[in-house]
Amino acid sequence: MAPCVLFADEWKKELAGATSSGQTDSGVTARVFGSLLTWLNDHESDVFFVGTCNDASKLPPEFARAERFDGVFFVDLPGREQKDGIWGIYQQHYSLDPRQPRPDDAQWTGAEIKSCCRLAALLDVPLVQAAQNVVPVAVTAGDKIEALRQWASGRCLSADRAGVYSRAEVGGGRGRRVMREPGVN
Repeated sequence: MAPCVLFADEWKKELAGATSSGQTDSGVTARVFGSLLTWLNDHESDVFFVGTCNDASKLPPEFARAERFDGVFFVDLPGREQKDGIWGIYQQHYSLDPRQPRPDDAQWTGAEIKSCCRLAALLDVPLVQAAQNVVPVAVTAGDKIEALRQWASGRCLSADRAGVYSRAEVGGGRGRRVMREPGVN
């Protein structure tokens, strides 16, 4: 079928139990895991593998070896430009007035923006009022998100800029910077 994209969403879950597979499924999961590792390392076909997971730090270390992946990207919470685009999509989808004030979305994901727009349409209330019923995952699981950012720092490529993702102290507060190769813009 090449050229094609092979997409595996939440694939960390698909590999769960690979190390204890001998006790639970006669080793089937371990064999599939081994076959996938071999294919990732040796395939010459025009297949671009994309796998997503919410916590790459929990993936087996065998996946971190060179030549298994061309790149491991860290996707952080959306920035201002991305959020503006997401607001536009969902305000249009739910037939909401795009001129109305938006709530403070400093730590929101795209799913939370969608939820706010859906609630505003469902309850027939302004976005700012609907936002009172949205608790961002960055609040409910802020410690886990920060731990992922720390883990990704220096280990992953940045998903929104060229270079390696880095979580660094900037101007006394937490900030984000991207390390670049010398001479690369």
